[in-house]
Amino acid sequence: MVGIIPKCPYVSLSDRDPEHQKNREDEEEIVKNSRVAIFSILATLLAVWTAQAATPLSPREKVELTVYNQDFALVKEQRRLELKKGLNVASLEEVAAQIDPSSVHFKSLTAPEKVRILEQNYEFDLVNPGKLLQKYVGKEVEIHQTVDFKTDEIRIKKARLLSSGYAPQPQQVRYGLRPTYQYVNYGQPLFEIDGKIYSNAPGTVVLPALPEELILKPTLSLQLESQAGGLHTTELSYMTSGIKWIADYVTLLNPDDTKLDLTGWVTLDNRSGAAYEEAKLKLIAGDVHLAGPEGVSTGPETRRDFGISDEKVKPQFIEKAFFEYHLYTLQRPATIKDNEVKQIEFATAAQIPVSKRYLYDGFQLDQRYSNWDVASYRTRPEIGAEGQTKVWVTLEFKNSKENNLGIPLPKGRIRLYKEDADKGQEFVGEDTIDHTPKDEMIKLYAGNAFDLVGSRKQVDFKIVDPSHIVEESFEITLRNHKQEEVTVTVREHLYRWREWDILKSSHPFEKKDVQTIEFPIRVPKDGEVKITYLVRYRW
Repeated sequence: MVGIIPKCPYVSLSDRDPEHQKNREDEEEIVKNSRVAIFSILATLLAVWTAQAATPLSPREKVELTVYNQDFALVKEQRRLELKKGLNVASLEEVAAQIDPSSVHFKSLTAPEKVRILEQNYEFDLVNPGKLLQKYVGKEVEIHQTVDFKTDEIRIKKARLLSSGYAPQPQQVRYGLRPTYQYVNYGQPLFEIDGKIYSNAPGTVVLPALPEELILKPTLSLQLESQAGGLHTTELSYMTSGIKWIADYVTLLNPDDTKLDLTGWVTLDNRSGAAYEEAKLKLIAGDVHLAGPEGVSTGPETRRDFGISDEKVKPQFIEKAFFEYHLYTLQRPATIKDNEVKQIEFATAAQIPVSKRYLYDGFQLDQRYSNWDVASYRTRPEIGAEGQTKVWVTLEFKNSKENNLGIPLPKGRIRLYKEDADKGQEFVGEDTIDHTPKDEMIKLYAGNAFDLVGSRKQVDFKIVDPSHIVEESFEITLRNHKQEEVTVTVREHLYRWREWDILKSSHPFEKKDVQTIEFPIRVPKDGEVKITYLVRYRW
């Protein structure tokens, strides 16, 4: 444990000269008085620090927070500062620990033309045990040992700290220019006591004072020149990393898998090193390029309630188009604490028509050939000869107004639940979606069908012309162990080349793209269907 107290006189209760030894009562009184003095000073010092921490020089009054779903945010806040005419130094506490100092913008709203910034300094060397001990390497500290636990008698030894036992490790910062470091414990601290080296303190380490360069809170120090004295309302804005948001969706399927209800949640994760009390919260959805133009301009805006709900219930978020992205504004203040994950409902929609589909994609490429060029394997029969057996289950619905949606859906994770016979809700799978505009299809992979099995095997491979033509044939088998007939889409990848012809096929197929075909196959209950085809490649 590390204690912090001012320097006090050296007191030794073990190495006394017998000729100068005092009686026991006097010794106990000295120790008691020393201990009371030490902890009295410590309590006073902590009280002063606490008071300073609780009453910053310029507390925030209004906060606006715009969070991007790329692990950064724009912070805007208002503070009132008492400025004198001439030079001023303003210390702004409660700024984010992961602030990008190069993004800071400050102005006086009271007299914008009469106040300017001459210099700004961001002080972020915060107190922690590793950093504190590191500052005292090579310096004298005190070791307090308890001699008698009944009387709390202590012995104080002088020591020199040789190693803190901590080492700084850089941490990745996704946004901003300033690297951050975390002090990681890698061993025991080393001390020199009476000419001997100790691998750990034989007691409690007590440091004489808090180094001036270490601070309790991140502080932005501004050197201002003001032509107008008095109370100024000011605005501070800056970018910070360490805060992000994602969309989380929960859906509930009806018993026959034909409709679903959807609820969307904003999940905010704040690790920026600051709290935002009663903030006006805005969210930006889209892929913002951080190295782009300095300014962001807006285009025509269309506003809509973000969420389908009862007319009597006011929506929490209002959505509008913003530049090439979408902006969502919470219609009430929100407090986002540091190191907090907060969820806010932002969308609801009911009775969305949905289609459940089965897909068998049996092609499986041996990993040994995954990096080969197509020209290297188009005449090798072993390529693509292996197959897998799983039949995928997918859910599809259109994000349209006719389907009770028709709203921009930010990227995020969708969890799928379904009602069971007891009206309970059971988890049946999850998937992720990208940013999805209105009137686009959403396809979700829920899992693999238990009672459907597929198999795929290469039946024949023939090199018709070693430099121009090969032929390949496959047999695909579908087995249905369900109690009802199902339709399975069989997807085949014509991977050997872009020029091909299907010479024979047992079932009709549809060409999906230059190297993909699909067979819609109806498989009877407890039945089996075989699909065969012969393809010729030429190059």
